[in-house]
Amino acid sequence: MTLPFKITICGLAELRQHRDARVSHVLSILDPEFPAPTAFADYGAHTRLELRFDDIIHEQEMLRAPQPAHVEALLKFGAGLERVTEAHLLVHCHMGISRSTASTALLVAQAAPAMPPDEIFAALHKIRPQIWPNLRIIEMGDEKLGRNGTMVAALRQLYRRQIEADPNWVSEMRAGGRGREINLAYS
Repeated sequence: MTLPFKITICGLAELRQHRDARVSHVLSILDPEFPAPTAFADYGAHTRLELRFDDIIHEQEMLRAPQPAHVEALLKFGAGLERVTEAHLLVHCHMGISRSTASTALLVAQAAPAMPPDEIFAALHKIRPQIWPNLRIIEMGDEKLGRNGTMVAALRQLYRRQIEADPNWVSEMRAGGRGREINLAYS
C-alpha cells in the first residue's frame, strides 16, 4: 500500500534543505520555550501547525508532556490532507526521530484507515531510518483513531528491529526516562 501523500520528516538542522521541496503543509513540534524556526520564511506558501511539548512519555515536573489536545490538534490539521492535490507534508521536531515520526504515523493512519500499522511504520522507516516514535503520542492516537491497540503493537515490533540494528537505543532511551518503550520492545 502506498502513502496517501508525500512526506518529509526532519530535524531542525535540516529545515533549510527542504525550502525548495514544494511543501504544502508543515507540522512543527517544538520544545515549549524554543524559538520558532526562521527557516520557513524561505519556503513557499504552505499551511503550518506549531505544537509545543517536550519529548517525554510520562508526566515530569518542569516539562510538558504530549497531551490528548495535541493529538486532537494534529489530527484536525491533517484531516483531508489525502484529498489535497500534490500534498507534501513536512513534519519536524528537534531531531526528526521521535515526536515527528509518531505524529506522522498518526496522520497516515488517519488518512489511510485500511493501511496496517506495521506498513505505516515500515514506510516511515524508509523515509527516516532512525525513527523511534514517541510511545505516548502513539498510545493517545491509537485510541483516538479507534485502532484498538494495533498501532502500539506494531510499534513494539519497530522498537525491536531498531534495537537489533543498534543496541545503543536501549541505554539512550533508558537514560532519557523512556524505559517503558524498551520494556514494550521486550514484552
